[in-house]
Amino acid sequence: MDYMQPPRTRASGFRGGVILSEVGYYELLKTNKKFRTFWFAAVISMMGEWFNTIALFTLILKYSGSEAMLGFLFTIRMLGFAVLQPITGLLSDRWSRKWIMVVSNLLQVGLALCFLLVDGPEDMWWLIGLSGVMMVLHGAYMTAERAALPNIVSKEELATANALDAATWSTALATGAFLGGLVVSEYGVNVAFIIDSLTFLLGALILLPLRVPQNVSNDMKGPILSTAFANIKAGFSRLISEPRLKRIVFAKTTWNLAGGGLAAVFLVLAGSRMSPGEMAAGIGLFFMARGIGTGIGPIIARKYLVDKNKWPALVGILVSVSGFFYLLIGITIFENLYLTIGLVIIAHSASGANWVLSTILTQQWVEDEVRGRVFSIDMLLMSISFSLSTFTAGWLLDNTDLSLKLGMIWFACAMIFFGIIFTMWRPDNQAVQTA
Repeated sequence: MDYMQPPRTRASGFRGGVILSEVGYYELLKTNKKFRTFWFAAVISMMGEWFNTIALFTLILKYSGSEAMLGFLFTIRMLGFAVLQPITGLLSDRWSRKWIMVVSNLLQVGLALCFLLVDGPEDMWWLIGLSGVMMVLHGAYMTAERAALPNIVSKEELATANALDAATWSTALATGAFLGGLVVSEYGVNVAFIIDSLTFLLGALILLPLRVPQNVSNDMKGPILSTAFANIKAGFSRLISEPRLKRIVFAKTTWNLAGGGLAAVFLVLAGSRMSPGEMAAGIGLFFMARGIGTGIGPIIARKYLVDKNKWPALVGILVSVSGFFYLLIGITIFENLYLTIGLVIIAHSASGANWVLSTILTQQWVEDEVRGRVFSIDMLLMSISFSLSTFTAGWLLDNTDLSLKLGMIWFACAMIFFGIIFTMWRPDNQAVQTA
């Protein structure tokens, strides 16, 4: 494993919490070869991931026709993402983060091809289980990636890198979901699964020559089994020892408490009903709007929200803003397709900004040696809240008289409320100490 010191940073950076000097997107990609490779591998892998997701939605709705089953798919996927996070966080602080990402991609090559065997309603349970296993691997990739990013960019590149990374995820979501919907509609789900497996393979191959700097503490160098519990506990201790950090790791969780049901159940079902006879295309269209929004939000945040002292409060306000526009979606759903698309874009612009601001703060506040474990807790909490939200939404639609429209309205109101509560939560040492 190749561990090095993080790259040096320029003398200018921050003053009084205000960003003074940052590189542009083009400059970052042009001058930082490591980040360019890191970024491109993520683009390829994520594009295929959304081909896979649209195909899974289509199979679930085709063979079961159950809203509860759709919610259960997301619940299992996010629980899969969450269940081993304490372990993957530990491993990403102990082992090479690059190799965690490479092995994760390679294992998913074969798993994606297994979906070719789905042939009827009786296969739904193992389809959902296999999707959960893939999300375990995706969780390992994401935790390693988030922890590694500050080590391949300088301090003044970090906000730009995170904004670009979020925009990339969003572009992959928008493009992959839209193209996935078209491919599934025209050529069937099997082609989508084959494309998905090829993207995982290509993403792994792109990462192979990359050297990722990483610091490993002496506490992590003992026998893994005898030191695992103490080292995982150290990650939790680092988190709870700093109130501002403890608060910020709940930023994504707060949005997902209602956002999981809104974005992954109600929005999917709305898309499937907007284009009769073209279920996959309709789902892909709304997911494309979601991707555009989560791409625009971080870019706007980077440009205009430059006072980092205000970020801890802003992440809560952004949750409520997202909820407000989802409320408008619920009120106007099925009345005008273009209006709905526009509202989805705005709602997810706010959620995208929430994500990137909270991520940057965590990366800047937490030391490299423990960053993987802190991010694993962040991902764990987010995944649990997402799972609860999607399961609740699917169960309510399948077992009560709740309509899709009313469900969106109630969940949107809940999101607004959660954002207000988060904004009012102010630990004593919340102020950001900038370098």
